[in-house]
Amino acid sequence: MTKIDYDELLHIDTSEKQEGFVQSIHYHRYEATPYEALTVLFENYQMKSTDHVVDFGCGKGRLAFYISAFIGASVVGVEMNERLYEDALRNKAAFLQEKKSDRGEVFFVKSLAEKYEINPLENRFYFFNPFTIQIFMKVVNRILDSMEAFPREVEFVLYYVSQDYLYYLENHPSFTLKQEIPIPNLYDTNQNERFLIYQVDVG
Repeated sequence: MTKIDYDELLHIDTSEKQEGFVQSIHYHRYEATPYEALTVLFENYQMKSTDHVVDFGCGKGRLAFYISAFIGASVVGVEMNERLYEDALRNKAAFLQEKKSDRGEVFFVKSLAEKYEINPLENRFYFFNPFTIQIFMKVVNRILDSMEAFPREVEFVLYYVSQDYLYYLENHPSFTLKQEIPIPNLYDTNQNERFLIYQVDVG
Protein backbone atom coordinates (compact mmCIF):
# COMPACT_ATOMS: atom_id res chain seq x y z
CA MET A 1 0.00 0.00 0.00
CA THR A 2 1.07 3.60 -0.54
CA LYS A 3 1.42 6.14 2.26
CA ILE A 4 -1.96 7.58 1.27
CA ASP A 5 -3.52 4.13 1.52
CA TYR A 6 -2.14 3.68 5.03
CA ASP A 7 -3.29 7.15 6.07
CA GLU A 8 -6.77 6.36 4.81
CA LEU A 9 -6.77 2.98 6.53
CA LEU A 10 -5.79 4.57 9.85
CA HIS A 11 -8.05 7.64 9.34
CA ILE A 12 -5.11 10.04 9.70
CA ASP A 13 -3.20 12.59 7.62
CA THR A 14 0.59 12.46 7.98
CA SER A 15 1.77 13.00 4.41
CA GLU A 16 2.78 16.68 4.50
CA LYS A 17 6.33 17.74 5.39
CA GLN A 18 6.98 20.58 7.81
CA GLU A 19 7.15 23.98 6.12
CA GLY A 20 8.67 27.27 7.30
CA PHE A 21 11.31 27.81 9.92
CA VAL A 22 12.20 25.35 12.64
CA GLN A 23 11.88 26.79 16.14
CA SER A 24 15.37 25.74 17.23
CA ILE A 25 18.64 25.25 15.39
CA HIS A 26 19.02 22.01 17.33
CA TYR A 27 15.78 20.50 16.01
CA HIS A 28 15.38 19.28 12.44
CA ARG A 29 12.37 19.62 10.16
CA TYR A 30 9.62 17.05 10.52
CA GLU A 31 9.45 14.30 7.96
CA ALA A 32 7.51 11.13 8.65
CA THR A 33 9.18 7.74 8.31
CA PRO A 34 8.02 6.25 4.95
CA TYR A 35 5.39 3.56 5.33
CA GLU A 36 7.49 1.36 3.04
CA ALA A 37 10.32 1.58 5.56
CA LEU A 38 8.04 0.84 8.51
CA THR A 39 6.78 -2.27 6.73
CA VAL A 40 10.35 -3.54 6.31
CA LEU A 41 11.22 -2.66 9.91
CA PHE A 42 8.42 -4.67 11.47
CA GLU A 43 8.91 -7.59 9.11
CA ASN A 44 12.43 -7.91 10.52
CA TYR A 45 12.29 -6.50 14.05
CA GLN A 46 10.29 -7.99 16.89
CA MET A 47 8.23 -5.55 18.93
CA LYS A 48 5.67 -6.88 21.39
CA SER A 49 2.28 -5.53 22.41
CA THR A 50 3.67 -5.26 25.96
CA ASP A 51 6.39 -2.82 24.88
CA HIS A 52 6.17 0.89 25.67
CA VAL A 53 7.55 3.07 22.89
CA VAL A 54 8.67 6.70 22.83
CA ASP A 55 8.95 8.48 19.48
CA PHE A 56 11.09 11.60 19.81
CA GLY A 57 10.12 14.23 17.25
CA CYS A 58 6.87 12.40 16.47
CA GLY A 59 5.42 15.08 14.21
CA LYS A 60 1.87 14.16 13.22
CA GLY A 61 2.11 10.74 14.84
CA ARG A 62 2.52 8.31 11.95
CA LEU A 63 4.76 5.88 13.82
CA ALA A 64 2.55 5.95 16.91
CA PHE A 65 -0.61 5.07 14.98
CA TYR A 66 1.15 2.41 12.92
CA ILE A 67 2.51 0.66 16.04
CA SER A 68 -0.79 0.99 17.90
CA ALA A 69 -2.79 -0.49 15.02
CA PHE A 70 -0.47 -3.24 13.81
CA ILE A 71 1.64 -4.16 16.87
CA GLY A 72 -0.69 -3.25 19.72
CA ALA A 73 2.04 -1.58 21.78
CA SER A 74 1.57 1.70 23.65
CA VAL A 75 3.33 4.76 22.23
CA VAL A 76 4.14 8.24 23.49
CA GLY A 77 4.94 10.80 20.82
CA VAL A 78 7.08 13.73 21.97
CA GLU A 79 6.84 16.86 19.83
CA MET A 80 8.05 20.42 20.44
CA ASN A 81 6.26 22.12 17.53
CA GLU A 82 2.81 23.48 18.44
CA ARG A 83 1.25 23.02 14.99
CA LEU A 84 2.52 19.48 14.58
CA TYR A 85 1.39 18.61 18.10
CA GLU A 86 -2.11 19.89 17.31
CA ASP A 87 -2.10 17.91 14.05
CA ALA A 88 -1.17 14.79 16.04
CA LEU A 89 -4.08 15.36 18.42
CA ARG A 90 -6.49 15.77 15.49
CA ASN A 91 -5.16 12.57 13.98
CA LYS A 92 -5.63 10.81 17.30
CA ALA A 93 -9.26 11.88 17.50
CA ALA A 94 -9.90 10.52 14.00
CA PHE A 95 -7.91 7.34 14.69
CA LEU A 96 -9.94 6.58 17.82
CA GLN A 97 -13.26 6.87 16.01
CA GLU A 98 -12.78 3.27 14.91
CA LYS A 99 -12.51 1.52 18.26
CA LYS A 100 -10.57 -1.73 18.32
CA SER A 101 -9.73 -3.53 21.53
CA ASP A 102 -6.34 -4.80 20.36
CA ARG A 103 -4.87 -1.35 19.70
CA GLY A 104 -2.18 0.05 21.94
CA GLU A 105 -2.68 3.35 23.72
CA VAL A 106 -1.39 6.51 22.04
CA PHE A 107 -0.34 9.64 23.89
CA PHE A 108 1.20 12.89 22.69
CA VAL A 109 3.28 15.26 24.80
CA LYS A 110 4.25 18.78 23.77
CA SER A 111 7.77 19.07 25.11
CA LEU A 112 11.40 19.50 24.21
CA ALA A 113 12.90 16.03 23.96
CA GLU A 114 15.65 16.78 26.48
CA LYS A 115 13.01 17.79 29.05
CA TYR A 116 10.73 14.82 28.59
CA GLU A 117 10.53 12.77 31.80
CA ILE A 118 11.20 9.11 31.05
CA ASN A 119 8.56 6.72 32.39
CA PRO A 120 9.96 3.56 34.06
CA LEU A 121 7.80 1.41 31.76
CA GLU A 122 9.25 2.85 28.55
CA ASN A 123 11.66 0.42 26.93
CA ARG A 124 11.78 1.21 23.18
CA PHE A 125 12.95 4.59 21.90
CA TYR A 126 12.62 5.70 18.29
CA PHE A 127 14.67 8.36 16.53
CA PHE A 128 14.42 9.53 12.91
CA ASN A 129 17.32 12.00 13.16
CA PRO A 130 15.07 14.52 14.97
CA PHE A 131 17.70 16.80 16.46
CA THR A 132 21.42 17.52 16.77
CA ILE A 133 23.89 15.32 18.61
CA GLN A 134 23.89 17.75 21.56
CA ILE A 135 20.18 17.12 22.18
CA PHE A 136 20.54 13.41 21.48
CA MET A 137 23.21 13.09 24.18
CA LYS A 138 20.96 14.81 26.73
CA VAL A 139 18.09 12.47 25.87
CA VAL A 140 20.37 9.44 26.11
CA ASN A 141 21.53 10.52 29.56
CA ARG A 142 17.95 10.86 30.75
CA ILE A 143 17.19 7.33 29.52
CA LEU A 144 20.32 5.89 31.14
CA ASP A 145 19.46 7.60 34.43
CA SER A 146 15.99 6.06 34.26
CA MET A 147 17.48 2.63 33.61
CA GLU A 148 19.75 2.93 36.64
CA ALA A 149 16.78 3.82 38.83
CA PHE A 150 14.47 1.23 37.22
CA PRO A 151 16.52 -1.56 35.57
CA ARG A 152 14.93 -2.99 32.43
CA GLU A 153 15.71 -4.15 28.90
CA VAL A 154 15.90 -1.14 26.57
CA GLU A 155 16.49 -0.80 22.84
CA PHE A 156 16.93 2.18 20.53
CA VAL A 157 15.48 2.05 17.03
CA LEU A 158 17.13 4.59 14.74
CA TYR A 159 16.24 5.41 11.15
CA TYR A 160 18.45 7.34 8.73
CA VAL A 161 21.18 7.60 11.37
CA SER A 162 23.48 10.62 11.16
CA GLN A 163 27.24 10.15 11.40
CA ASP A 164 27.28 12.12 14.67
CA TYR A 165 24.79 9.72 16.26
CA LEU A 166 26.62 6.72 14.87
CA TYR A 167 30.02 7.82 16.17
CA TYR A 168 28.57 8.58 19.60
CA LEU A 169 26.78 5.24 19.94
CA GLU A 170 29.67 3.17 18.60
CA ASN A 171 31.99 4.72 21.19
CA HIS A 172 29.60 4.63 24.13
CA PRO A 173 30.10 1.69 26.54
CA SER A 174 26.37 1.24 27.17
CA PHE A 175 25.39 0.58 23.54
CA THR A 176 25.74 -2.55 21.44
CA LEU A 177 24.55 -2.80 17.84
CA LYS A 178 22.00 -5.62 17.84
CA GLN A 179 20.57 -5.48 14.32
CA GLU A 180 20.86 -3.61 11.04
CA ILE A 181 17.86 -3.55 8.72
CA PRO A 182 18.49 -2.10 5.25
CA ILE A 183 15.59 -0.71 3.23
CA PRO A 184 16.00 -2.26 -0.23
CA ASN A 185 15.09 -0.26 -3.33
CA LEU A 186 13.41 2.56 -1.43
CA TYR A 187 15.67 5.31 -2.70
CA ASP A 188 18.12 3.52 -4.96
CA THR A 189 21.26 2.65 -2.97
CA ASN A 190 21.32 5.34 -0.28
CA GLN A 191 23.26 3.68 2.56
CA ASN A 192 21.47 5.86 5.12
CA GLU A 193 18.17 4.17 4.27
CA ARG A 194 18.39 1.65 7.07
CA PHE A 195 17.34 0.99 10.64
CA LEU A 196 19.90 0.36 13.35
CA ILE A 197 18.78 -1.36 16.55
CA TYR A 198 20.96 -0.74 19.60
CA GLN A 199 20.68 -2.66 22.82
CA VAL A 200 21.29 -0.55 25.91
CA ASP A 201 23.04 -1.86 29.02
CA VAL A 202 23.87 0.18 32.12
CA GLY A 203 25.18 -2.81 34.07
